[in-house]
Amino acid sequence: MNQVFPITPASGGIYWALGPILVLLAGVIALLGYLSYSATHVRFETSPEGLRIRGDLYGRFVPVASLRLSEAKEINLQWDTEHRPAMRTNGAALPGYRSGWFRLVNREKALVFVTDTSHVIYLPTREGYSLLLSPADSQAFMASIQSMSSR
Repeated sequence: MNQVFPITPASGGIYWALGPILVLLAGVIALLGYLSYSATHVRFETSPEGLRIRGDLYGRFVPVASLRLSEAKEINLQWDTEHRPAMRTNGAALPGYRSGWFRLVNREKALVFVTDTSHVIYLPTREGYSLLLSPADSQAFMASIQSMSSR
């Protein structure tokens, strides 16, 4: 006849050790979910006052006076290696989506919102950084930027 002897129940300390790990794991999962959502929901809004970036942790408003509009250009990061993000300093780099602060190959600081590396708007600012943006319609975005500079 077999006899079964259960283990002595663990003290509550195991829950105090696992609790913070589970909370941290839930936070990381929530952050990755939000970044995945952001990859398809970031918007670039131009107005006479400036450029507003919405839908991402790193979104912000950049006043028109801070933008070097005459230097804005569309680039292809596959060929323009100088402006390619090289080092993430505070951001996210998921497959097909980069957002946040990066250092470019040319050592320039950039705020990046890129999904399509072949159609990227490079927009320098007077604040010591540049913007790399992937609007769905890059030609219409460039026309909007040019109309901001003519005002």
